[in-house]
Order: sequence, then C-alpha cells, then structure tokens
Amino acid sequence: MSWWRPSDIGFGVRRTLTDIGYGMRLFWRLTRLARPTLGRFGLVRDQIFFLGNRSLAIIAVSGLFVGFVLALQGYNILQRFGSSEVVGMMVALSLLRELGPVVTALLFAGRAGTSLTAEIGLMKAGEQLSAMEMMAVDPVQRILAPRFWAGIIVMPLLAAVFSAVGILGGWIVSVPMIGIDPGAFWSQMQGGVDVWNDLASGVLKSLVFGVTVTFVAVLQGWRAKPTADGVAQATTRTVVMASLMTLGLDFLLTALMFG
Repeated sequence: MSWWRPSDIGFGVRRTLTDIGYGMRLFWRLTRLARPTLGRFGLVRDQIFFLGNRSLAIIAVSGLFVGFVLALQGYNILQRFGSSEVVGMMVALSLLRELGPVVTALLFAGRAGTSLTAEIGLMKAGEQLSAMEMMAVDPVQRILAPRFWAGIIVMPLLAAVFSAVGILGGWIVSVPMIGIDPGAFWSQMQGGVDVWNDLASGVLKSLVFGVTVTFVAVLQGWRAKPTADGVAQATTRTVVMASLMTLGLDFLLTALMFG
C-alpha cells in the first residue's frame, strides 16, 4: 500500500509556493504602508507599549541570568590559561554579537509574537476584520501595519536592554562574587569591544530578527482559520517558524559579518 502519490508532492509544492507568494505580497504591502502608518504614530505607540513594556520583565530577568552563566562559565575556562581578567570582554562580545539579539528574538517570539497571532486570529474569528472591510476600513493598514512596525522598533530596544542587563549580571558574578579587579573587568571590555564590528552588528541582527518575527506573527494571525483550533495552530506555527528562521538568519548574518 502506497502512503503517498506523486500528485500529493505536486500539491504540496504548489501550496508552498502559493503561501510564499501571498507572504511576499503582504510584506510588500506592509512596507509600502510605512509612511502612513508612522504618520499616525498613536497607533504604533500603543503597540510599542503592548509589545515592549509587557515583554520587558522577561527580557531583563533572562538577560541577568544569562550574564550570570556567561561569567561563571567564562571564568572557569579562562582561568586555565591565566586570562580571567578578560571575562568582561568575553561576556560583552557574547551578548552584543550573538546572545543578545538571538535570545531576545526567541523570547519575543514566545511572548509577543504569540500574542499578536492570537489577537489577530481572534479578530478574524469574531468577524471584526470583515466588519472593518464592510465599513471601508482597510484592516491591513489599521490592524496589521501598526503592529508590524511597532515590532521592528521594539526589537532593537529589547535586545539592548538584554545585553546591558546581561553585562551587569556578568559584573555581579565576576567582581563581587569571584573577586576579579573591577578596573580590569571594564578596561578589557572597553578595549575589546568595537563599536562598528560588534555593537553595530548586534543592532543589525536585532532589526532583521524584529522584521522576521513580527512579520511571521502577523502573517500567521492573518492567515489563521476563523476557529478556536485554527487560532491555536497559528499560534504554534508562529513560535516554530519564527524560532527556526531566527536561528537560520543568525547563521547567515554571522557568516557574512565575521566569516
């Protein structure tokens, strides 16, 4: 008994290409709506508060504990080579280049991305989006675009908070607990971190991840089936797709920047 047929493969490929084309058209439309959306900044401001302020606590706490772990692991490794003073530089480079943007994007996808998908999906299930179209209000411009651009603005800010709190956590473990000289901790960090190669690369990554995660969340909510099960499946797809795309893009960006 055959479990698949050639027609099933063709149907799957056609459906995938259709989804990609639909997503590209929606992305282009959201990009074109940048000026009118940012012109009505009140809508974007409300979404910045919703996405950023409500994600701030988990971002800050996670950054603090990541800084703790980096300092402990870095000290245990570096002391073998007599270079424990450079633990501050190691913590800062790890956070600014990689862990800050990546972990922030993963947490943002799990916290804010799922909220966006569920909110838009429930609007669709409750026929609120259809009602807006009946009143000649474009739901893409009124609902999707403010959330999309707010996510792009919020992501670099959250990544900066994550990295700053992580560096503070590294200092707490390194200086008061382990006993590393505070002057060596900060001087090695300042001497080893480059503004353009390290800081700017982290900002660029966070912008790319912000576009990716927010667009995936908005798209999945927009395409969700108007049922409770459809919204639940769309929320799950948001976390899975956004996380995998973030990790894949991180590899590509790292290879381009530092390869």
